[in-house]
Amino acid sequence: MKKGGIILFLSMQKLKVCELFAGVGGFRLGLEKTGHYNVIWSNQWEPSTKTQHASLVYEARFGAENHSNCSIEEVPTTAIPDHDILVGGFPCQDYSVATTLNNSKGLLGKKGVLWWSIHRILSEKENKPKYLFLENVDRLLQSPSSQRGRDFAVMLRSLSDLGYAVEWRVINAAEYGMPQRRRRVFFLAYFKSTQIHQKLQKTAAKDWILEKSTFSEAFPINQNVQQLVSFDLDDDLVSVSNNFNKEQNLSPFLNSGICVDGKVSTLKTAPEYEGKKTVLSDILEKSNIPSAYFIAESEFPKWNYLKGAKKEIRKTKSGFEYHYSEGSMVFPDALDQPSRTIITGEGGKSPSRFKHVVQTSEGLRRLLPVELERLNMFPDNHTELDGISDAKRAFFMGNALVVGIVEKVASALFRKISEFEKQVKT
Repeated sequence: MKKGGIILFLSMQKLKVCELFAGVGGFRLGLEKTGHYNVIWSNQWEPSTKTQHASLVYEARFGAENHSNCSIEEVPTTAIPDHDILVGGFPCQDYSVATTLNNSKGLLGKKGVLWWSIHRILSEKENKPKYLFLENVDRLLQSPSSQRGRDFAVMLRSLSDLGYAVEWRVINAAEYGMPQRRRRVFFLAYFKSTQIHQKLQKTAAKDWILEKSTFSEAFPINQNVQQLVSFDLDDDLVSVSNNFNKEQNLSPFLNSGICVDGKVSTLKTAPEYEGKKTVLSDILEKSNIPSAYFIAESEFPKWNYLKGAKKEIRKTKSGFEYHYSEGSMVFPDALDQPSRTIITGEGGKSPSRFKHVVQTSEGLRRLLPVELERLNMFPDNHTELDGISDAKRAFFMGNALVVGIVEKVASALFRKISEFEKQVKT
């Protein structure tokens, strides 16, 4: 469409994606559901297993072309094609800075810590990705216990040094109508050449977090918030690693925030959602349940004990006695609420405090792999493959993210990019 000879809208092509720590493809599913993203290169490597089960599932669903199944630390940056956006749910580790080098590579962290593989790619890429979309467990904002928030501070400082502004948000999927109570921290980073970065620099921090951010567009938040907390990170990354928040009990990072040019602004926010809510009963299979998933009556006492409250004296292997206590859990799981968080130990028949158990007309039973997939909003039987056990499929879902969150954030990001490019063209 034209007005006065000025182009008002430019149809954007799909953004090229590099997907790291791909697992069984949760990020890819969410991105591709929007129709605006094209994964051109992916990597998945599980160091603790000989058979690469997750990679096998990924290749079965998306094809082996441009998929790498080796440690990302061994992949040269030159082997990774240029891309618009880098995505991934990287492992939660100790992100401290180990050493400095007086060369173009700058600061490096400990070998085997996969955040530094992301850092290395960003450092060495001549054409750096314009956007980053990353996910981690929410305790990242609190770790390590000796320097609360240091790990996240190291990441923010290193991204600032590389030319990126960052916004983050802790999102519980169930608080926005999704079927699982799964709380994760997501963060987006914008390179200095992008219109979003430039707009972020000129916008008041509180306005951006509450109304203008990609996260607030995808997942609205209540406007009644506490006072904004702001502070500057040390310019020197080693200093951040060694000294950030020493001897403080609480992390300064709240559940929402931004970091621009090393200045952090953070708020404690609450969700604003009144839409449809999916609960555990909505995802359950109603018939043809394999008998192996039902719990025998003889096993009830074990399950009741593990799920119940405890106050008892326990003894270590060395003979030291100590008082142990824990509260009770809802047993069986409530069908009229979103499910509890899936963990990697969800699979298998053995009784467990943390496995899901539901009451059906046929008796108490564990959840099927397809039901666990639905709790993460994966397509039915996405992880079903010859040679992949049900326990392994459950493990995949314990490691996965909620696809619906990725889809909503990716849609909001594409709209924002399109909007700002449209303004520039106008």
